[in-house]
Amino acid sequence: MTETLILAAILIPCLVIAIVFHEVAHGWTALMLGDPTAKEQRRLSLNPIRHVDPVGTLLVPGGLALAGLPVFGWAKPVPVIKQRLNNPRFGMMAVAAAGPGTNFVLALVGAVLLGLAVSADAAPANGDYGLWATALVYFISINLFLALFNLLPIPPFDGSHIVEGLLPPSAARIYDKLRPFGMILLFALLLVVPYVFPQANIIERFVVPPVQWAMGYYFAVADWIAAL
Repeated sequence: MTETLILAAILIPCLVIAIVFHEVAHGWTALMLGDPTAKEQRRLSLNPIRHVDPVGTLLVPGGLALAGLPVFGWAKPVPVIKQRLNNPRFGMMAVAAAGPGTNFVLALVGAVLLGLAVSADAAPANGDYGLWATALVYFISINLFLALFNLLPIPPFDGSHIVEGLLPPSAARIYDKLRPFGMILLFALLLVVPYVFPQANIIERFVVPPVQWAMGYYFAVADWIAAL
């Protein structure tokens, strides 16, 4: 029970920070590109209460973590009105990319802090920085997972808006019609198929490896910082 509480105390702040900054980045980018909708609805705040979805931000990620599965979640989407952007086609791509981009930056901050935490100069006298290092590793992995997960080209994720902006207009219109079915497809791939066909190992084969690959580079940054 104690280990579970410690894990929750680490995961919940990491998740909240990653998700809130992700959403606020969407809103600020939209504002800079002409759409003040998020500002009008007071969604540019870092106050988690304005962004947290009780199910998507807390219950689902917490349940996945306790089950030993990759952690993902979502917040209340920041409202963006495509038609209010100065350049709707480019604007939606930029707004979509801002969220994952922010998570990559947060992961980099976590890597720098991890390097400082384990460096000889930053280590406490008793060498007890294990909990901080563990928290920072989770922080890095959660931000990378959130970034890469949202770059999937499945509506309504950020990757779908980027793909739609890169497609020719006629193909983009067809692609946009798939948007209502995106979440159904996602849950089928990540929950239904693994339950019915556990040997398929979809998450282990296709979701985890990119995160592990990216973490290798961020750990390299942490090692470099620690060696300075």
